[in-house]
Amino acid sequence: MKVPLTVADHLRRAELVYGDRIAIVDEPDQVAAPMPDLTYGRVAELSRAMAAGLDGMGLDHGARVAMVSHNAARLLVFLFGTSAFGRVGVPINFRLNAEEVQYIVDHSGADVLIMDPELEADLGDVKVGTRLLAGEESDSLFVEGVEPRPWTPDEDATATINYTSGTTARPKGVEMTHRNLWLNAAVFGWQTGVNDRDVYLHTLPMFHCNGWGMPYAMTGMGGRHIVLRKVDGPEILRRIDRHGVTLLCGAPAVIAAVLDAAADWGGEIPGSGTMRIVVAGAPPPTRTIERVETELGWEFIQIYGLTETAPLLTMNRSRTEWDDDTPAERAARLSRAGAPALGVTLTTSPEGELLARSNHVLKSYWDQPDASAEALADDWFHTGDGATIDDENYATITDRKKDVIISGGENVSSIEVEDTLFSHPAVAEVAVIGVPDEKWGETIKALVVLAPDADSLDGGAPDERGLIDHCRKRLAHFKCPTTVEFRDELARTATGKLQKFKLRAPYWEGMAKQVN
Repeated sequence: MKVPLTVADHLRRAELVYGDRIAIVDEPDQVAAPMPDLTYGRVAELSRAMAAGLDGMGLDHGARVAMVSHNAARLLVFLFGTSAFGRVGVPINFRLNAEEVQYIVDHSGADVLIMDPELEADLGDVKVGTRLLAGEESDSLFVEGVEPRPWTPDEDATATINYTSGTTARPKGVEMTHRNLWLNAAVFGWQTGVNDRDVYLHTLPMFHCNGWGMPYAMTGMGGRHIVLRKVDGPEILRRIDRHGVTLLCGAPAVIAAVLDAAADWGGEIPGSGTMRIVVAGAPPPTRTIERVETELGWEFIQIYGLTETAPLLTMNRSRTEWDDDTPAERAARLSRAGAPALGVTLTTSPEGELLARSNHVLKSYWDQPDASAEALADDWFHTGDGATIDDENYATITDRKKDVIISGGENVSSIEVEDTLFSHPAVAEVAVIGVPDEKWGETIKALVVLAPDADSLDGGAPDERGLIDHCRKRLAHFKCPTTVEFRDELARTATGKLQKFKLRAPYWEGMAKQVN
């Protein structure tokens, strides 16, 4: 017997086994009115009602429905109300600007866009067949008491399209199948020990790899979801204390925010001895990992993956053999990206690029066959990251082959930022690089050579603030340089290519890895 694996399985089990249990506690500080505490029975009802509403709009199975929102209970319902009933969810990064969101809506062919009301001022001009503000407008879509049109389960059907920040000016739409998402959630949940007593705090944006798959894993096991709209260190500690949170996921910047807040907390840190925190996006410094254990009393788990891999490829979690290590020794071991997750095979190319095979690897890039063929060449997924694999079969990320900066867990294309700076008439040459940053892991630095006639332009030659503001008018703010350094020239090869490794070297001196 073979039963198709679909994300509907998680919702169905939660309703069947844990129907009366509180499933979701919404962020109380929503711009739209927060949803009341939802049981799993009610989450299932609302998901069916959303699917029935989309039926009533005439949307076929396979149609794309997008949502751009901060973390919210409605976003969790959206993930099930679309994919679990045969449509394709397109969760969009709420930090993107109107042009970027418009591109994703157009490229995915989304018929409907649900938008957080806080974003209306910036994104209100995005064109789409039907646009609904999350809250009263989007809730009116629900048709309760009507069964959605039957969908024949297909584990190889596309469940979501998740857009990367990518290495080029235009993001790529990663097609995740139901099989991809189901197996990622199962392996991730298994290896982190998710169970029905867990309380999960959504510090990680739900749009990002569908919250890394934790919405599915937690739902399938009947755990409780606590929605956090925006990352704030003191508030994270307060929510952990109030709700008995046992698990959260986030970028290194989340750890930094919590450690800062813990210094002023007073008394025992909430979650000490019971909390586990899963970190990815960039490996945090060893000292930071040690502080999670010694100052917070939390378990530190590191994973590695990409949007294209759902995301889980590796996991590094403390093991029995390390129990007698000092916290510093354990932290050094945990600084590696990790060993292959169950069902994952890793190797490196002759050039040192990390390659992977897994049930979690994307089906393809939406409507981009050439990019798909390149990423999946020779039946391996090409991560674009340089890595080493040690004798214990643990991978360590050493450098990036892709021209990507990871700041606060978000991918930033240096090429896109360079193109934006080049649009300023005073800029003759530019190289954008990532440099170490204690809070964000990496931050964006622009190295700029001004044009010879820059002083004669209207307003004169721009200063650092002027170039940063130029970017902030054209890009999502998280993509903009935080510093600009003016140079007389930039290191190039004999053929004129920028030698970014030479440009980055002074900022990474003394560091074993070229990522932070």
